[in-house]
Parts: sequence; structure tokens; C-alpha cells
Amino acid sequence: MGKTYERIDGRLRTFIEAQPLFFTATAPLSGDGTVNLSPKGLKGSFVILDELTVAYLDFAGSNAETVAHLRENGRITLMWCAFEGPPNIVRLHGRGEPVFRDDPRFPELLARFPDIDATAHGLRAIIVVRAELLRDSCGYAVPLMSYDSDRDLHGRRFAREDDASLSAYFEKKDHIATSLDGLPGLPLPLPPSTV
Repeated sequence: MGKTYERIDGRLRTFIEAQPLFFTATAPLSGDGTVNLSPKGLKGSFVILDELTVAYLDFAGSNAETVAHLRENGRITLMWCAFEGPPNIVRLHGRGEPVFRDDPRFPELLARFPDIDATAHGLRAIIVVRAELLRDSCGYAVPLMSYDSDRDLHGRRFAREDDASLSAYFEKKDHIATSLDGLPGLPLPLPPSTV
């Protein structure tokens, strides 16, 4: 049933780009550390950079587990499920890194996301992931659900923040600068935005 792919192209690329939602999974090296699983959405916040590399925008939220785990060990899995159309699940197992706002690569990477206003969402970093294994599976048990639209709540909440107030917001949160397990998370204060 499942198939392994050499690269992200053709039907696989079309499937991934059509999904309005994907999930990220990371974990610390510690065997008793907290495994993290996060949903990611917002149209235009995910791009395929080349046949083995993808990226997504890391926006303001209540923690920074993915960033912390990637800083420690780089391991990440992304998963897309077909909630509409033929059943399918695709997993990208790979290595990722957070590219922070003061990284020289940040402006060029950000230019790859022309279909979203990143300033409205409290952009913290760009997560870049290089695929090591690409597989699909049947998805027969995934329910059929329809996509209506993105919620506008995130943009409405964070559009009113500037760099200083966003940093202050993050500094008040328990698990932004450090993860649930005490790993380094998002560097604070945030460097000035280049957008």
C-alpha cells in the first residue's frame, strides 16, 4: 500500500500543496522528554523550496516546542492527510532548523511566501526541513471533512503587535524561551523584523 518517494514532485507535490493543514512532530533526545505534535495551517504559510526541501512560517503561539527540539537535535516529521478526495497520508521524515529573523538567509526565505502577510501573525522564525524519507500510506480511516476557510483569529490577534510588544508577550509565556523540558527555545528578545 505505502510507497517511498525519491523527491517531492509530480503527484506528490500536487497533493502536498493542495492540503490546507499539516502536522509537525518533534521530540527531545531525552527518553522521558515531551513529544510535541502541532497542527499548522494558514494558506500561504508553507512552501516547497526544492525537490527535497520545504519550509513553513513559525508564527506566534503559546509555546516553542518545535523550535526547541530542532535546536537540540533537528529531527522532525511532517504529515499531510487527505480530508477531501481520494484517501492518502504523506509523511516527510527529515532534519529541520529554525531560521530566525536575524539570520542572513531570513529575507530571501521570506520572499518565498508571497501569498501571506507574515506581519499580521507575529512571525518568529522560518522552519526549513530537508527530507530524508518520503512515504505515503492509504489513509482509509481518515474521515472526510470539508475545508471552509482559514480562521481569521490569529491574524486579528497578532496584527496589533510590534516587535517590542511581541517580545514582551513572549517573555510572559512560560514555554517560549525554554521548552516544557527546559531546552532553549525562541531567542528573546526577538531581533527586529525585516518585513
